[in-house]
Amino acid sequence: MKTVAAKLYEGMFLVDSALAASDWQGVINTIRSILDKAGVDIVSVEKWDERKLAYGIKGKSRGTYILAYFRADGSQVGPIERAAQLSEDIVRVLILCVEDLDERYLTKKTTVIEAAQSRQLEEATPTEPDSSPGELDVEQAEASPPKADGEDEQDEAQEQDEVEEKDEL
Repeated sequence: MKTVAAKLYEGMFLVDSALAASDWQGVINTIRSILDKAGVDIVSVEKWDERKLAYGIKGKSRGTYILAYFRADGSQVGPIERAAQLSEDIVRVLILCVEDLDERYLTKKTTVIEAAQSRQLEEATPTEPDSSPGELDVEQAEASPPKADGEDEQDEAQEQDEVEEKDEL
């Protein structure tokens, strides 16, 4: 009898954000029970991110993504997808084989989670803004490239000419 080696799979589960906020443990338990019923070896299950959806799914405009890594053979993936589709808590599911993924990546938190945690930390601890002149905010720097000396004056002169032309009409 030939035994099948278990491969590493990544499951991305999308759930309604309102449900995730109100009953987080229930959502995690639903996902864990689906994986347990399939008989897989769960490596990790964690919240990945909450985002606005590109289009409404089942009347929902926001969703929370839950990332799960598990070891299973290929025959177990179909029943997991089917159980997730039948679940009322899970909106969508995507399962990929990530056999070549480094084990260290599984224990490292994603940058999205780290960014969300740092945002929460910043919101919790108020700081005084750095008011040093000449420094651009990151968003401002990305929105407009730095101008060379004299370009601001040229832009103002062009705007003034355009205003005068409109006034003449």
